[in-house]
Amino acid sequence: MTARKRIVIMGAAGRDFHNFNRVYRADPTFEVLAFSAAQIPKIEGRVYPPSLSGPLYPDGIPIITEDTLGEFCRNHEVAQVVFAYSDISHADVMHKASIALAAGSDFVLLGPQQTMIEASVPVVAVSAVRTGCGKSQTSRYIAAYLKQQGLRVAAIRHPMPYGELGQQAVQRFAKPKDLDGADCTIEEREEYEPYLQQGVLVFAGIDYEAILQLAQKEADLIIWDGGNNDFPFVRPNLHLVLVDPLRPGHECSHHPGEAVLRMAHVVIVPKVNVAAEVDIQTVIQAANSLNPMAPIIKAESQVRLDDSDAVRGRRVLVIEDGPTTTHGGMAYGAGYIASVQAGAREIVDPRAGAAPALKKVFTTYPHLTNILPAVGYFPEQLRALEASINAIDAEVVVSATPCDLNHLITVNKPMVRARYEYADAPGLKLAEVLDDFIRQRKLSI
Repeated sequence: MTARKRIVIMGAAGRDFHNFNRVYRADPTFEVLAFSAAQIPKIEGRVYPPSLSGPLYPDGIPIITEDTLGEFCRNHEVAQVVFAYSDISHADVMHKASIALAAGSDFVLLGPQQTMIEASVPVVAVSAVRTGCGKSQTSRYIAAYLKQQGLRVAAIRHPMPYGELGQQAVQRFAKPKDLDGADCTIEEREEYEPYLQQGVLVFAGIDYEAILQLAQKEADLIIWDGGNNDFPFVRPNLHLVLVDPLRPGHECSHHPGEAVLRMAHVVIVPKVNVAAEVDIQTVIQAANSLNPMAPIIKAESQVRLDDSDAVRGRRVLVIEDGPTTTHGGMAYGAGYIASVQAGAREIVDPRAGAAPALKKVFTTYPHLTNILPAVGYFPEQLRALEASINAIDAEVVVSATPCDLNHLITVNKPMVRARYEYADAPGLKLAEVLDDFIRQRKLSI
């Protein structure tokens, strides 16, 4: 009997689980010894449960810390290390590869052909070259527009399984209270709440074949709302990819963002209302170079405050979307921009008043100096966020996270929400592309 090939899958509780489910779970020629964990706190030390790992893995699969990868590979004679997470620089990918190679293992990347699932209904996918380009607001615009055409729309969201993995295999959210029942984190709520407010069903979890089977029963069309800069889990019929004129040069600097841009059917350049013209042209030229067949849409990211008067002339603590400003690398986002535009007297440096759990975040991401990232993967982080907001010396809080923080924490300062939405800019319109897609797929109601 031929020995099974031993592998480790490097991940961050998302792409890694999906790749395992699609390629390795039922293949007796491979033996997945472990997942290694990065980016997301407190994933390591847990087990991918037997209910998800299948009959070949009756005890489940351990999740180890990535710091121990080289030693683990040597000790267990690992044949292959499969890299399976996103928004990491090309140089850092090869550093990870070097650890695997030095330990005697091959280094493997699985591509879209092996890992994408075929849907029975049309799929529009929204991806980006980096975290924080504006996928969420673009996806919300698409959902609203397609609903206006009379279509039943469901959103399938890139995984964020931060809770009990066995209970999160397949998730369906139809109304805001469903989020409470699932103990959703801030990061999950940021993505799900706006859809639910639009009346759009949201599906997520871990087992995306089962998720897709459920979603396509309730929808005429599916929006794949990607996470980070990953390529879709579900094969798209229309693949929209965002580049970021606030980060020119990142079109080809990160994995798998460059691959995603090369895959795009249409490229979107958002934020043209706040980016410098030279940077807009730089990202357009890069997109044309990497994918000359893809038409380009320019779009605005319009930011508004619920109460500008509450911000004007005051000392403001700005809270931004967590993933965008942490591993996404953005020093600020919509909240900072909205506060400056509203005439805030000062944007407060939050580091001195941050609770210990958040001080660790600032140490890990030293580019953050003027904003507080809305991290809340676990209850203790949420409590640390609340304590930090209450301790920091400011007159008002501007929250640009898409979820309602007041529902989750109690703060001692007035909180004003900053909201940002997709808007057309001169040139080709996203609605025109969607209209063509509807006609081609014969989706008109």
